[in-house]
Amino acid sequence: MPDPAISIRGLKKTFVGHLSIGRIHALRGVDLEVPSTGIYGFLGPNGAGKTTTLKIVTGLLFPSEGEVRIMGRPAGDNLVRMNLGFLPESPYFYDYLTGEELVTFFGSLFGIPGKELKDRTRLLLDMVGLRGKEKLPLRKYSKGMLQRVGLAQAMVNDPQILILDEPMSGLDPIGRREIRDLILGLKEKGKTIFFSSHILADAEMICDEVAIIVKGKVVQKGRLEELLGKDVRFWDLSFKGPADAEGLPSRHVITSHEGYTMIRLDSEEAVEQAVSELPKRGARIISLVPHKASLEELFLSSIEEREND
Repeated sequence: MPDPAISIRGLKKTFVGHLSIGRIHALRGVDLEVPSTGIYGFLGPNGAGKTTTLKIVTGLLFPSEGEVRIMGRPAGDNLVRMNLGFLPESPYFYDYLTGEELVTFFGSLFGIPGKELKDRTRLLLDMVGLRGKEKLPLRKYSKGMLQRVGLAQAMVNDPQILILDEPMSGLDPIGRREIRDLILGLKEKGKTIFFSSHILADAEMICDEVAIIVKGKVVQKGRLEELLGKDVRFWDLSFKGPADAEGLPSRHVITSHEGYTMIRLDSEEAVEQAVSELPKRGARIISLVPHKASLEELFLSSIEEREND
């Protein structure tokens, strides 16, 4: 097995409280291994410790206890930093710079030659959907546009590992889809993407593995198919017509409106009977949708269990 891209062992972080009164335990012993390729989602409610963990991984904060190694080296090592790209949750950029100037500035910090940097900047701005906006000052960018240019600067050094703190925050549905596609494209190129998010639907769509952190402790982690399972929990069947659902076993009417009805069935036997019986009653079946356990359900149950500890 290849070494993990990021290895986190016994990570703890304690902050001194306001006016030096008391202590805040932001991290309480985090253990994680992020594989060398793929997309790893780091999920949790606000204040759970996601951003603190990412800042320690990038070397922006020092842990109170524990160790972080990236590609086998300590976090903060210069060689590691050359192969890292980082997008903070709420990046602050000099708003008098244009998008092109911003990406060029960050590229110059890595010593990328002028012609190569110019070509790479143009390519990255196109990639994140800012074509035609590269000469616009950042003060005129929307929050979503700032998120896009932040992603471009995170990729300017062509890093092996991308660490993204809420990369889809502030984006509209089209923008979120474009960023999802971009992240999936980076995975296909063999990159490692480690990102935090509170948008569970996006995480479920693109992640290979996830970890859920609550109150500074990881409460769930692993591959999505292992955490969620493959078994269908129930089926939603929609039909149109004068028929009703009476007499069908294990059924629950979800909605009925203007001749359309949706019922929930909790067994394969109930599905078979409904599919056979409803047309005989004059109904036309519109759809049959199986439902497995969702990441949202796992997320909420993990929070509830931790809250009750």
